[in-house]
Amino acid sequence: MNIKIGFIGCGNMAGAMIGGILKKNLVAEENLMASAKSRETVERASKQFSIAVTQNNIEVAEFADVLVLAVKPVYMEEVIREIAAHIHKDAIVVTLAPGKTLQWLKDTFGRDVKIVRTMPNTPALVGEGMTALCPNAFITAEDLGIVEEIFGSFGRYEVVKERMMDVVTGVSGSSPAYAFLFIEALADAAVHDGMPRKQAYEFAAQTLLGSAKMVLETGRHPGDLKDMVCSPGGTTIEAVRVLEEKGFRSAVMEATLACIDKAGKV
Repeated sequence: MNIKIGFIGCGNMAGAMIGGILKKNLVAEENLMASAKSRETVERASKQFSIAVTQNNIEVAEFADVLVLAVKPVYMEEVIREIAAHIHKDAIVVTLAPGKTLQWLKDTFGRDVKIVRTMPNTPALVGEGMTALCPNAFITAEDLGIVEEIFGSFGRYEVVKERMMDVVTGVSGSSPAYAFLFIEALADAAVHDGMPRKQAYEFAAQTLLGSAKMVLETGRHPGDLKDMVCSPGGTTIEAVRVLEEKGFRSAVMEATLACIDKAGKV
């Protein structure tokens, strides 16, 4: 791709994206630039990726054909007002922050801007991210294709209606934390009964990875796949019984709904 991509903010999510872009040779190193407030973050990004870095957000805005605003929601308005007059006329602005609607973004920029709201997740760090894309009315099919190629470099993506963006935050944006809790709990139980900690994490994590691949690659209903493991009168159905007794599914649903509710209020 013969475009320049700029990142304002260079935390974990931006780092995952930059790593995926470079790994897939989507653009050359000289066509990437990132900014961050702290000198330490800037130096770390320069060392890790060998890309241009700066503490000046305006410099990145003036550089980029695709500008990724990888800042926390609380800083989004401040950053937009700082750079609004400096982005290219046809630049594509990509946002990662939950809760900031397309209308809010347009109003904050104070003019018509090509914007794609996105919600990626941290498994992008290992090339297995899941991202929702939500373009505004000024994004062309060609523009969207560019953004899809970027996010496809570190995982899967889906284009969704804006009303689904808060739901995406609950079901994929924040849910790696739920999965990590589950892995930790599985491993803790194994450690309790004598398995070394490192080995317990490997067994638990690989099992979740394989189970997720079964859902994605077989196309079978998760309940059907669960039933495959549950022999009559066996160990698995006994464990499932206890999970149901303890409200496992209800707890996951309620946690996800709370996350969705919070996403709409950020």
